[in-house]
Amino acid sequence: MKLDVARYMGRCDTCSQVKAEHQRPYGSLQSLEIPEWKWEHISMDFVTKLPKTLRGHDTIWVIVDRLTKSAHFLAMRETLPMDKLAKLYIDEVVSRHGIPLSIVSDRDSRFTSNFWDGFRKELGTRVKLSTAYHPQTDGQSERTIQTLEDMLRSCVIDFGGSWDSHLPLVEFAYNNSYHSSIGMAPFEALYGRKCRTPVC
Repeated sequence: MKLDVARYMGRCDTCSQVKAEHQRPYGSLQSLEIPEWKWEHISMDFVTKLPKTLRGHDTIWVIVDRLTKSAHFLAMRETLPMDKLAKLYIDEVVSRHGIPLSIVSDRDSRFTSNFWDGFRKELGTRVKLSTAYHPQTDGQSERTIQTLEDMLRSCVIDFGGSWDSHLPLVEFAYNNSYHSSIGMAPFEALYGRKCRTPVC
């Protein structure tokens, strides 16, 4: 069966157009502490400079739980003011999962601003800032972003339309796909059972 799948994938036009390049990171990796509970330790990053959609979106905010690998993909404008960014964070993450203990993110100006710094201190969340190939980075957000970009490219190639119209379905598909690192789909890790889907 694996051989049949490999042959099929090798001949699939869509798959060959969205295949991501992978290279080894420089330096030795020092892992972060292992999370003990769901959505207590998260990582976040932005996918920017996307084609502007009819709704004015040009950026995706990717937020990933480090334990279950479940993720939220939030369409937004790159120029979104910090107070609106904080509201989006409260509405989409805090209201669903509570306040995390720590956030791993890169040194994006939004995450290093005085507003965000004060905001997360008020919530009691530690921020672990990193740079590309920094030993303290676990690479979770970057890997999720690669998968997200591949899935969005596939949707736009196969179905057309704006990328933001496919984003909710891409999030659903991502959270219901098997992850070898946890031995199950993120949905199952988060809720303790498999998700009912039309495929089932």
